[in-house]
This record gives sequence, structure tokens and C-alpha cells, in this order.
Amino acid sequence: MEKDFNMERYLSNGVEKIVKNALKASLSNPRESIFMGKYALASKKATEKRRSAEERGEHIPPFLIASITSNCNLHCAGCYSRANHACKDCAPVDQLTAEEWKKIFDEANDLGIGFILLAGGEPFIRRDIISIAAKTPEILFPIFTNGTMVDEEYLKLFDKNRNLVPILSIEGGEETTDNRRGKGVYEKLNTSMKQMKDAGVLFGASVTVTTENMKEVLSDEFVNEMYAKGAKAVIYVEFVPVTEEAKHLAPGDDEREFMKNELMRLRMEHDDMVLISFPGDEKTSGGCLAAGRGFFHINSHGGAEPCPFSPYSDLNVKEIGLRGAMNSPLFKEIQAQELLMEEHAGGCVLFERREQVEAILASENR
Repeated sequence: MEKDFNMERYLSNGVEKIVKNALKASLSNPRESIFMGKYALASKKATEKRRSAEERGEHIPPFLIASITSNCNLHCAGCYSRANHACKDCAPVDQLTAEEWKKIFDEANDLGIGFILLAGGEPFIRRDIISIAAKTPEILFPIFTNGTMVDEEYLKLFDKNRNLVPILSIEGGEETTDNRRGKGVYEKLNTSMKQMKDAGVLFGASVTVTTENMKEVLSDEFVNEMYAKGAKAVIYVEFVPVTEEAKHLAPGDDEREFMKNELMRLRMEHDDMVLISFPGDEKTSGGCLAAGRGFFHINSHGGAEPCPFSPYSDLNVKEIGLRGAMNSPLFKEIQAQELLMEEHAGGCVLFERREQVEAILASENR
């Protein structure tokens, strides 16, 4: 394990290291192993497609984040999605259909994108889109869910289609989780994890890391507990403060250094699990990976955004496709002004520099 973990290499090179680790993690389950072996080949082909494009002067990011719905059944404390009005309780209006998402997934496959994170809102609300994603086995779809809507139909879908990988959100123990997500959510998560483990479904966990739960969720006890519950991956997402009152919860330089060192240790001690930090140590990755550099975000209406924490869009993939979105003037100007390389206090540099992003967008519309 290298001294400075480089998230860009970890994700950009066809997600090859993730696949290798996931293959190790799945050896106890023959069906998982067979799928991961096939996906490893698909991932290699995707890498070759992106390398060929790079030689032609076209940069293809290795993964995408797709928010397939703006609806959610929970009201988590400090939710950035509700704070920027991307998440609502009302009925969906003008959101992309399952067929429109299928076109996006097919184009992603053609371009060599092998990894699409499905988010929301609560993505389990859109069973139709998740069922469509299952039909593109060359792409791995981690589904970031609050874990409260797992049912028998979903268990059968995940068992049959191993490219769908539920990632259940948890904040640590029962008290920490329920304080943020609502009373009884931790118990429901435990039930969902047990159901998935009993069904032999590949799944992982996602943790929003704050200054308050950092030591708990980066402990051997927590990782061992997740492994015992059946999780093969833990994805750590730095908290982004959406209000002034919440700024103290955002990891600072000292906390990020602690996080980097603990993750390095945990990866060495738990090499049969996939442990990812997002956005990770940006210094070793040469800056933030958003705005098409390593990924970009597609909102539920098809708008191409730099990332979920930077909900600004000048193009819609429904109209111009993924290749067109990758040439977004907004993305190019964000990169040209080197906003992705700047120091910042929270988990997202573009969220902190949102006024500058808004100014770029405004200048486009003049």
C-alpha cells in the first residue's frame, strides 16, 4: 500500500483496484466471484476505451453520479440535498423516465464509463430505473440508499443482477444514526443488512463523516461490525456544512490527516474489504475530481452539474447526451479557473466556492 493513497488512481484506471478488492471480498460467494470476474474484463475494456479517447484528445471521466429522483422518505438532519432544494416531498415533475436513463447508461457504456453511483433523494423509490440499470451488466451501479425500503422484490433483483450494489447509509452506532436519520432507522438498517446477508447479496455501507463521529466510524470495531453484518465496502463521505451552525461538524486539515492515516491502516488490515474516502485526500489526487475531471453529476431532470454539492447546470444530457455534457462550458471554465485545486474548509471545494461558480454561470447567460 502506497504511503499517500491516490483516489484518482483508485477510481480513474477503470476502477481496477476496486474490482480487484471486490473480487477478493467475494471469494466466499461463487456467484459474486463469477460476476466480479466478468466485470473485471468489462472494466479493462472500459479503461482501454478511455485511454483511446485520451489519445484522441478527449477526456472521459471513469464514473458518474446520477440522482435518479428528487423524492425521499426521510428528513435527515443537515441534508445538503434538501438544503439546495434538490430533494423534495412533492410528486416528481419533469424528471427523466426509465427509458431516458437507459439511453444515458447505454451511452456511458459505449464511452467506457464503468461505474455509475445512483443517488437521490431516495433511489429505491425508482424501482423502474434500478431495474433498467440491471440490464447493463458492464457497468457497476452502487446505489446509495437510506436502507429503509428493502423488500423481497429488491432482494431478488439484487441477487439476480450483481452489478447492482446497495450502499446503505449509516452514521455509526444506533444513537449516532438515529440522531441524524430519525428514530428507528438504525434498527431498520440492521434488518435490511441481515436480509441482504442471508440472501447472499453484495452490499456496502456509506458513512457521512463529521468531527463528532469520525473516531467511531474509523475504528476497527466499526469496520469489523460492518464486515460481520455482511458489508463488503465502506464509503466515507466528508460532511458538507449547509449552514453556518453546522460548520464545526466539517472535518478540517487535522481531521483529514487523521482520516487519511486511519484509512491507510484500515486498508492494510482489512484487505478483503473495499474502503473508499470521498472526496478523499484531494492533495494526493491533485485537486477535486468534479466537473468532468473524474466525474460529474446528473440530476433527476437530466441537468449536468459539477457535483451533487454544486447544483449548477448549463446543459441537459437529455438534449445533448453525455459526450456533449462533458464539453460543458461551465465545467471547462471551473477547471480553467483552477477552482478544483483550491484549499477549502468542508468536504466540497465547489460548495464553498459556490459564489464563484454562480458567477461563471451568470457570465455564460449574458
